[in-house]
Amino acid sequence: MTAVDTVLFDLDDTLCEYRRSGEELLAAAFDDVGVDRFFEASEYYARYVEFMQRTDSMVDLRRECFAAIAEDRGRDPEVGRAVADAYAAERDHANVRALPGAGEAVEALAADHRLAVLTNGAPGMQSEKLSTLPFRDAFEAVVHAGYDAPRKPKPDPYHHALDLLDATPERAVHVGNSLSTDVPGAHAAGVRSAWLSDGSDPDPVPDYRLDSLRDLVTPPWRG
Repeated sequence: MTAVDTVLFDLDDTLCEYRRSGEELLAAAFDDVGVDRFFEASEYYARYVEFMQRTDSMVDLRRECFAAIAEDRGRDPEVGRAVADAYAAERDHANVRALPGAGEAVEALAADHRLAVLTNGAPGMQSEKLSTLPFRDAFEAVVHAGYDAPRKPKPDPYHHALDLLDATPERAVHVGNSLSTDVPGAHAAGVRSAWLSDGSDPDPVPDYRLDSLRDLVTPPWRG
């Protein structure tokens, strides 16, 4: 098998996670506005993609998404926008923490691999998260899929990241936690996948399964 010299990393729930969950923030936002909670964070996440092409920022996307959900619930859309504004006020994108083993993995791989971040998310929001991580300077490129290129699982953002690194798919691995975006996207791009396991039986099946990012200190592709 061809040797690997390039590693692309997902960001959210792969390299880092918020210290406050979306559910906690949404609950706080409803409390701040003073209305009964009428939807869960999971519905917001499920509908996120609907609003990407028609809004110019994460703040606008959330306002329009919450307004649409409110209208679907028979509520005034302006109430949804007010909840979105409260959510934004509660959210601190710099209040993230690295996942266990992330620093060790990045440091080890940086010694003989070229590294990049490939993330679905708005540039301002994702850049703020990345800027707080102590190993941020190890990445030679950052691709914001959905903005710099189509979102994962499309192959385009993978190819864009590889072009920035002057790398090739057959010598690259993408590390991520999502079976709906990271693994199928990597395979569509001809890139090997390393999946950060949640303990389930994966479908699709990744090339490598990681119980922790510490597994990358001695990468599985070295056999």
